[in-house]
Amino acid sequence: MDVLPTKVHLVGIGGIGMSALAQLLASRGVAISGSDREASPTTELLAQKGISVSIGHGELPDGVEMIIYSDAIPADNPERVAARLRGIPERSYFSMLGEISRHAKTVAVTGTHGKTTVTGMIARILRDAGAEPTAIVGSIVSDFGSNFLPGRDDLFVVEACEYRNHLLELSPEVLVITNIELDHTDFFPSLKVLQETMRRAVEAVPPHGAIITNPQDPHVAVILPAAKARVIDYTRMAVGELRLLGEFNRENARAALAAAQAAYPALSLEAGVKSLSDFHGSWRRFQYKGETPNGAIVYDDYAHHPTAVRKTLIAARERFPGMRIVVAFHPHLHSRTESFLQEFADALDLADRAIVAPIYEARTEVRHAVSNATLAAAGKHIESMDSFDDIRNALAAEAAGTIIITMGAGDIYKVAEQLVG
Repeated sequence: MDVLPTKVHLVGIGGIGMSALAQLLASRGVAISGSDREASPTTELLAQKGISVSIGHGELPDGVEMIIYSDAIPADNPERVAARLRGIPERSYFSMLGEISRHAKTVAVTGTHGKTTVTGMIARILRDAGAEPTAIVGSIVSDFGSNFLPGRDDLFVVEACEYRNHLLELSPEVLVITNIELDHTDFFPSLKVLQETMRRAVEAVPPHGAIITNPQDPHVAVILPAAKARVIDYTRMAVGELRLLGEFNRENARAALAAAQAAYPALSLEAGVKSLSDFHGSWRRFQYKGETPNGAIVYDDYAHHPTAVRKTLIAARERFPGMRIVVAFHPHLHSRTESFLQEFADALDLADRAIVAPIYEARTEVRHAVSNATLAAAGKHIESMDSFDDIRNALAAEAAGTIIITMGAGDIYKVAEQLVG
């Protein structure tokens, strides 16, 4: 799109990607309005930036020239219906990202784990190097105070979701694949199908571009013969000490440094390592929240795949040896919970105590074959509780010497905030 519309309305503007897109369009002179079903940290962030958000879906504002909707917004949403009746064009979030990507040198970060952290790290490195990237990140990055970093129109760093093949709408010159594991089982019936999406993304990177990945990873190696671009092994990058915990974040840092250098060859590796050493991380990525009145230490984390749960708990053990670790886990989607039931149970059993909240249904699911009680029964010392109030009360009773981690992609973070509030 060579000329942006002058007034755009975003339906589902509180979504982490949609709220970043709203900021990007506003930074380019577009008048933005939007709506969402409830207030959230992202709608508060938008309000602070002067972007109008209506809570609840209803009337479409006058003068709107385009609406953009998130994946979570159905076709019968009243604002989408009103747009069609008025002949106002609609675009999905990922379609709009694709349009922006086509007009910029794009660094797209995909993979099952680590996308958000790697995207934030790349943006921080490039910003510090004076490259002035525009970035959309899947969380609020502490270093920017936002999920959006304003910069040049022709350098775009973006977190790329593989779900529903959204990744394929982008046009990256630098493609980062952090890793590949089966996820989003409501869309990808097998690892092989997911790998085919990734293979198509690899094949689409132009010959002058670069693919940043771990070619020794067997799940990745099988798709690399499709590459026309050079493949860069991020595991060969040397990074220094990080603020972030865990070996998985060192892998994230290696991928980010390799990608930043590929996108901006003038980058000094020494400067890149310095930026990484001072990277503070993102909202809900092992984020310290405070202490309870009893003296337990509270963290919040977004982990919602069994591998991420396991790696986070292992890293917490390394950081806090000898301390009791208690997890309140909010499963995300019945389909994911069912597909990885035993893997989740085994990962949660790494904690001294695990409490499982009711499953968060982020999108409409036909079957509900499992519950939080099903997951609890699959573990050795996991229990289920059916309300956040019960979970909060149980966690509040934990004594000093305990690390409490609220975990999951739903709104379990609210419990962490209540515990230390």
